[in-house]
Amino acid sequence: MKSYAGKQIWIIGASSGIGEALAREFSSQQAQLILSARSEHKLHAINQQLGGNHTVLAVDVADHDALTNAAKTLQKLDSVVFLAAIYAPHSKQTKDINFIHDMIHVNLGGAFNTVNAVLPLFEKQGFGQIALCGSVAGYRGLPYGQPYCATKAAIINYAESLKIELENQNIDVKVINPGFVRTPLTDKNNFPMPMLIEPEDAAKAISKGLVSKAFEIHFPKKFTWMMKFFSALPATAYFMVSRKIRPK
Repeated sequence: MKSYAGKQIWIIGASSGIGEALAREFSSQQAQLILSARSEHKLHAINQQLGGNHTVLAVDVADHDALTNAAKTLQKLDSVVFLAAIYAPHSKQTKDINFIHDMIHVNLGGAFNTVNAVLPLFEKQGFGQIALCGSVAGYRGLPYGQPYCATKAAIINYAESLKIELENQNIDVKVINPGFVRTPLTDKNNFPMPMLIEPEDAAKAISKGLVSKAFEIHFPKKFTWMMKFFSALPATAYFMVSRKIRPK
């Protein structure tokens, strides 16, 4: 894609945070949107604010059949952006195993469900774009960051595999790795969030990245390059640094 005008873009996780900001950004660039999340009333409210000309498909990304059926209603699709996620703050408190399973089903299983749902359409029309949202939290394991960090590391790995598998089919794959962005999810955090940015800034970075040739879209750059350096450390050095930032 070189321009968003007239493009059909499916935003999964569009009811708040980065997804909502991205919907506003794409709409301002004349894209035709499919807005998805579990909260139908929020999606309709956002659609009305954007002029009411977009499509609302309320769906739970953890429900493979529902997501597949939603994809079958689409006649054409240029890009799908998977942003859905659930999260609990990092802490020493043991997370409930049922919540851990829910996080895996949504954050990672939802990505697999999304790709499986749109691939038949992309293969039929001979083109498409898949953008999966990981995180810099997936670069290396962070103290008390699991299972969120683990799901995001898996997303990065999954996107890398898909990039190689699908490029010969004219299907572009990208991974989005944000740093800290002010959203309802990060509002749960009770620790300092370096270089925190607003969702509107994240949306602009994603919008710019999706039309670029880059595989990874990461932002804000000062923070993400620092995290890349951190993640490139040998294991011994990485663990030494991690122990210093580990919560007391």
